[in-house]
Amino acid sequence: MTAYYLTTPIFYVNAQPHLGHAYSTVVADAVCRYQRLLGKDVRFQTGTDEHGDKIVHAAEDAEVSVKEYVDTISALFRAAWPPLAIAPDTFVRTTDPAHMAVVQGILQQVYDQGDIYFSEYTGLYCKGCEQFLTEKELVDGKCPDHLTEPTKISEQNYFFRMSKYQEWLIDHINKHPEFITPERYRNEVLSFLKEPLEDLCISRPTTRLTWGIPLPFDNRFVTYVWFDALINYLSGLNYPGGDDFARYWPVAEHVIAKDILKPHAIYWPTMLKAMGLEPYQRLHVHGYWNMNETKMSKSLGNVVRPGELVAEFGADSVRYFLLREMSFGLDAGFSKEALMARHNSDLTNDLGNLFSRSLTMVKNFAASVVPQPSMPSAQDRELAEAALAMLGHYREHLDNFAFHRALASVWEVISRANKYIVSTQPWELVKDPQQTAQLGTVLYTLLETLRLITLTLHPIMPETAAKMAEALGVPGETSLNDCGVWGRLVPGRAITPGAQLFPRLQQETKDQPQPQKSKAMKEPASEKTPSPEPAAEAEGLISFDAFQNLELRVAEIVAAEKIAKSDRLLKLTVKAPEERTIVAGIAQHYQPEELVGRQVIIVANLKPAKLMGVASHGMVLAAKDGDRLVLSAVSGPVANGSRVA
Repeated sequence: MTAYYLTTPIFYVNAQPHLGHAYSTVVADAVCRYQRLLGKDVRFQTGTDEHGDKIVHAAEDAEVSVKEYVDTISALFRAAWPPLAIAPDTFVRTTDPAHMAVVQGILQQVYDQGDIYFSEYTGLYCKGCEQFLTEKELVDGKCPDHLTEPTKISEQNYFFRMSKYQEWLIDHINKHPEFITPERYRNEVLSFLKEPLEDLCISRPTTRLTWGIPLPFDNRFVTYVWFDALINYLSGLNYPGGDDFARYWPVAEHVIAKDILKPHAIYWPTMLKAMGLEPYQRLHVHGYWNMNETKMSKSLGNVVRPGELVAEFGADSVRYFLLREMSFGLDAGFSKEALMARHNSDLTNDLGNLFSRSLTMVKNFAASVVPQPSMPSAQDRELAEAALAMLGHYREHLDNFAFHRALASVWEVISRANKYIVSTQPWELVKDPQQTAQLGTVLYTLLETLRLITLTLHPIMPETAAKMAEALGVPGETSLNDCGVWGRLVPGRAITPGAQLFPRLQQETKDQPQPQKSKAMKEPASEKTPSPEPAAEAEGLISFDAFQNLELRVAEIVAAEKIAKSDRLLKLTVKAPEERTIVAGIAQHYQPEELVGRQVIIVANLKPAKLMGVASHGMVLAAKDGDRLVLSAVSGPVANGSRVA
């Protein structure tokens, strides 16, 4: 059996899981399920990255030990995936003793062969990235990801001779065009490699950081996060002597977001080359999810929690939306409105309606059994041919991580099948005894089309596909190789129409309830009845609809700090329930330390704005009493994010 090995990044535990983490992991899960449909022996790995400066600071902010902190956040990541129907085979933690032993063994090997040396370095260090940046990588003097100016640092450290392998890496990328996909990221890496490659700093002195894996050859230093984290792709396979390593590493592929392209496309291959190992087969790079045209990230405080989406929309709706909405490699915009629109249109109207109508007709017109087809008409053949062609397009697109195109090909057939029902009119055929054979063919064609559609949905919406397969009487058919042919449904087999696949979701109405008219209100007004004053003349008043458009929510302040060079502004981190950053002009009225833990009322749907270089995503409400500002509050504790009605 052919092997297949796919990994997500191991996610940094300085904050809780958000939609960006979920997207990487849904992608990997869907691809692994697809590869299993092809009959491959699949290994799917994810995990958490638990060392570094930011972890220590996050634990200090939470007022717990670092060990307690990483255990808690790692457990949140592990618990985030089952509700999304994500099923990794391996979950690696960089604090696992087995992983730490592998890292130290590799460090010693590379050091012994002379590819690690001791030196002093002065450079621009970004605390958010936990790495040194070059002037060329900065935008307006700031880190492009964290929008902060790096700090100039001089210190002694150990360095990996990455520059030694620069020409080899360029040659390897040019000889293997599929090594980095999509192509735009391959070109980005080659462009970066046109400049001389600096050696990689791989340590931090214990005088600055103790939370890390000690260097085996100098315990005054701990391992830098990338020379620790990247090795998880090997330690998860029981490197160096495990059978899993020998079986899966030759077919290894990685899924990452574009913000960690450089470590995975440059650091990691050169590290592997220094170790005497062949690099991974392919690196798949996706874009960002944006909210209001701004990258969704922990540091900006505009994240969406996957668990909340699953609770509101269901796992399969969320999975479908993520894979359909983003063109892999490009950025995409997220909103709950767009997710609901996909749910109601694509899933309820198109797929759910087709499935419900078809099985109801089989129940009513064929006693809930698969009918015997007769000689197909041109219409029947066209739908059958389209369904089979769909499988070819689907496979081609998924092989290239083009999920949106694969799903578009499936939905094209779903649309055809819905039109096929309208044009063949089974409800009319059933009235004519001479059309019994044709009715059987129409119903059979619909059921076979649904069976093939179900096959394609197993990787994308596993729970829905399982329900559909059960209703069609084919619960064990999960092989594209064996089952991707026409005519496998056996006439006479029972089908079991079930509940609606995707109940329609309703948006919260923002319309004011209208009072029931009395008899007097229904009668025409007399000439003496004064006309109501036009709303425009009621100066200073707003409509109820306008008020409802203002989204007021309860938020808890979890962190507060002064903004440099401002006497008036404070930077607040609030939960409502997602974390976000809000800049508030209350520094002359409140000290940062007295704000943490307070629940306040915020305007949650205010357009983001930058104040003193800090992006603010909302507004905290306060009452002005003379020269004094008093923060808004609620009379008792309520759930963060509760709507003010």
